[in-house]
Amino acid sequence: KAVDDVMKHVHTLSGKNDGLVPMFINTNSGQFTHLGVYTLGARADSYYEYLLKQWIQGGKKENELLEDYMRAIEGVKKHLLQRSQPKKLTFVGELAHGHFSAKMDHLVCFLPGTLALGAHNGLTADHMKLAEALIETCYQMYAQLETGLSPEIVHFNLHAQKGHKDVEIKPADRHNLLRPETVESLFYMYRFTGDKKYQDWGWEILQNFNKYTRVPTGGYTSINNVQNPSNPEPRDKMESFFLGETLKYMFLLFSDDIDLINLDKYVFNTEAHPLPIWVPA
Repeated sequence: KAVDDVMKHVHTLSGKNDGLVPMFINTNSGQFTHLGVYTLGARADSYYEYLLKQWIQGGKKENELLEDYMRAIEGVKKHLLQRSQPKKLTFVGELAHGHFSAKMDHLVCFLPGTLALGAHNGLTADHMKLAEALIETCYQMYAQLETGLSPEIVHFNLHAQKGHKDVEIKPADRHNLLRPETVESLFYMYRFTGDKKYQDWGWEILQNFNKYTRVPTGGYTSINNVQNPSNPEPRDKMESFFLGETLKYMFLLFSDDIDLINLDKYVFNTEAHPLPIWVPA
């Protein structure tokens, strides 16, 4: 009930931009703050994911959640979607006070999986087409890097320049924290399409984790520099989500047993905990 009250409140708030929400809510007033900044990356990502997943978890009864989700995806298409050069990769940028930024956090790579989950649950087929385009981009965020591992943040080139790749990395953004989002989306894409390329991409990523982040004495580590294969600068730090999410989604991706957490019976929260879908009595 507490969560439901919060979601109902957010549903009524002004300050949205075609379904996109600002990143912060003042906990005293209950109003949005920092108006005019819209992102699907850090601090905002789970809101969009949970609109769909709460609707699914509740047996598809709470139409306000679905309305907000559908509106938000239209807002993404209208304000945040662009294509890079030269490979014309579809990506989700950010909007700050009317100015578009071609910046995309690795965190945004949750979105292809969420879109695919929505399409699987009967939402419009163009969500699946967008999911396919975005997972290709998320894979390229790995494949175009020297270690084959994605940085925390990429900036996409919007203008064709000779010798330039689609992605540019700023020195402050070239770390990899062993994050799960791309593997998570690969799992959803494989589960719903059966296309083996998603398993192949996940296997590539796993091999690069093994090559550049595995610690000989045990465990894995975040690295400071995905652009330097000879010295990726290990940090001696493994986030718990590597075990709780990244490897869990790898395990599920490589399994062909759809009843190993059946997605018609369970919904994953944003930390990869499976929760049962409520079946109305």
